[in-house]
Amino acid sequence: MLNDEICKLRDKLNKSIEENASYDEIYKLSVELDELIAKFYKLKNC
Repeated sequence: MLNDEICKLRDKLNKSIEENASYDEIYKLSVELDELIAKFYKLKNC
């Protein structure tokens, strides 16, 4: 479930990069993705 969210957000981030979205938008998506990945690893190590 969390893995699916990570994949969707990663795809959204990649698309925004390809479409030359604003720096702020790319940064926001990147931070969100980092947070999801951290949450994934935290849950995995419990």
